[in-house]
Amino acid sequence: MRRERHVAAVSHLSVTSSATATASKSVHQSSLAALTLGALGVVYGDIGTSVLYALKEVFSPGLIAFTPDNVLGILSLFVWTLTSIVSFKYVTLVLRADNHGEGGLVAMLALASQAVKDKPQLRRVLLLIGIFGTALFYGDGVITPAISVLSAVEGLRVFSPALSHWVIPLTLLILFVLFWVQRYGTSGIGRFFGPLTAIWFIVIAVLGIMNIWLNPAVLWALSPHHAWRFLSENPGVSFLILGALVLCVTGAEALYADLGHFGKKPIRLAWFAMVMPALTCNYLGQGALLLGDPAALENPFFLMAPTWAVLPLIGLATLATVIASQALISGAFSVTKQVVQLGYLPRLNILHTSAKDLGQIYIPMVNWGLFVAIVLAVVLFQSSANLASAYGIAVTLDMLITTVLTFFVIRFGWRYPLWLCVGATAGFFVIDVLFFASNALKFFEGGWFPLLIGTAIFTLMVTWARGRELLTARQVEEGMDLPSFLNAVFVSPPQRVEGTAVFMTPQVGTVPTALLHNLKHNKVLHRQNLFVTVQNHEVPWIGLNKRIEIEPLHHDCWQVIVNYGFKNDPDLPKALEQLKVHGADLDPMSTSYFLSRDIVIPTIGGGMATWREKLFAQMHLNASAAAEFLKLPNNAVVELGSKIEI
Repeated sequence: MRRERHVAAVSHLSVTSSATATASKSVHQSSLAALTLGALGVVYGDIGTSVLYALKEVFSPGLIAFTPDNVLGILSLFVWTLTSIVSFKYVTLVLRADNHGEGGLVAMLALASQAVKDKPQLRRVLLLIGIFGTALFYGDGVITPAISVLSAVEGLRVFSPALSHWVIPLTLLILFVLFWVQRYGTSGIGRFFGPLTAIWFIVIAVLGIMNIWLNPAVLWALSPHHAWRFLSENPGVSFLILGALVLCVTGAEALYADLGHFGKKPIRLAWFAMVMPALTCNYLGQGALLLGDPAALENPFFLMAPTWAVLPLIGLATLATVIASQALISGAFSVTKQVVQLGYLPRLNILHTSAKDLGQIYIPMVNWGLFVAIVLAVVLFQSSANLASAYGIAVTLDMLITTVLTFFVIRFGWRYPLWLCVGATAGFFVIDVLFFASNALKFFEGGWFPLLIGTAIFTLMVTWARGRELLTARQVEEGMDLPSFLNAVFVSPPQRVEGTAVFMTPQVGTVPTALLHNLKHNKVLHRQNLFVTVQNHEVPWIGLNKRIEIEPLHHDCWQVIVNYGFKNDPDLPKALEQLKVHGADLDPMSTSYFLSRDIVIPTIGGGMATWREKLFAQMHLNASAAAEFLKLPNNAVVELGSKIEI
């Protein structure tokens, strides 16, 4: 009987364990499906809408004779460009270079700089390269919404040529509404991005298959020998069309940039299971249409559809481009926040649009700055064909920078052998250089526009970083040693008042200017005094267990260091709550925060050119208040000003 009970118990446990495992597996699968669906809307929106204009732009210059062999050669180049750049470079290699689970050029830059931190000169060069690549992101951010939305609305010309004069006004209206709603956040409608984008990929795949069915000979383009034959027979023309061919992989950087949101597996699964097959089918379908009707080159994407489906397809394409633009705008907000915390841009007014999702942020200056630049792009270039000339140069330069940084990460960060690092990146480096060189030929045709934006942002970033270095050096030079100063003060201590004073100081161990002003004018010292330095690090996240470092200075005074990663949301009062275990209990009702509001005075013969010092001084003056950035309570902040020459 006992044995029977034991067997029954074991059986019961086995069943229970099996059920638990099944349930866990089911939850995991559900989570993976949700993340994969989400990745479709955020990660692949940009590359998914490239079918609207990419193939058309390759043939439009008239450099290629319209023959079946050439059509197959071009289609083969499209397929194998997607395979080599996206599948091999980004999905297989670059996604491995995660910074504590985070991706993007900022995360890659932090990884590369940390990998060569024992080589100061090389580190400085890599930082400049990475910062320039980050600045170019804003140039891409202007062109992407402009060309995507404009190419979708241009479908009206296919539906009815009489509607052509409405294309530009309608494009500008859609873009205005898109940027106007950013202040309200996208958490409510964001859940529809994935399903809508999935519908988009299904539709473009079906359109492609319908046309392939009518001309199945186009499937020969899947063979790489057609691409090789075209390259070998037309080397000069091949080089020239690389500038348009790269349009099929614009948006590939998003695979890496959104790594932290979705993880590697959902991004890879979405690419291989849906995105790449849908893109391949659509490009082959456009090619099949062109083989049968060369006149369809006017707009092969929309002409693939039956007449009755053109108008609904325009609507769906517009939704897809809006979603792609939204993903980029959100990315611009996120990148800006990271760059600010790394110390390459001044503090900006950052608003949280969702109480539940801390990643939902809105930066008014970035939002309306992008909008103005996009309006200029649409008005200046007038068509997606003209914008295509401006698109590739910034994209290919970013791709090249990613390859360079990847090499240094795997060589000095992962410590792989030199031959393996060269073998893993050399091929991509050559391809990126060729793409960039081809696009550089279109500099005067529009390539100057995103480069101008990127160069302007780069100038602001390096000027701010260098200005901060000079400002900090001057503060250290003029500052006094904090422990020595406190020892001197407490020889004949001033009157102590109840409450806690939090003095913000840029450097550990130096006397805050605000403390000197407080003693000079008020002649009192609080019962508890915290000297707090906020330090941002080149890692995305720092957990609560490493948030606070504290050193007692006696007389109820403490030196406190608060650590943040470049993706952490600074919240100083919340961070200081951890001091309770160290004997510094902060009562919100009796805690005052003392900040120094420095005024920068440029000087002739200083550390930077005069115009850069003036630029830094203006940026410093217009930076948002530190109190707001650190989420300090408005009714507990005391700001004391001082002047510093650099």
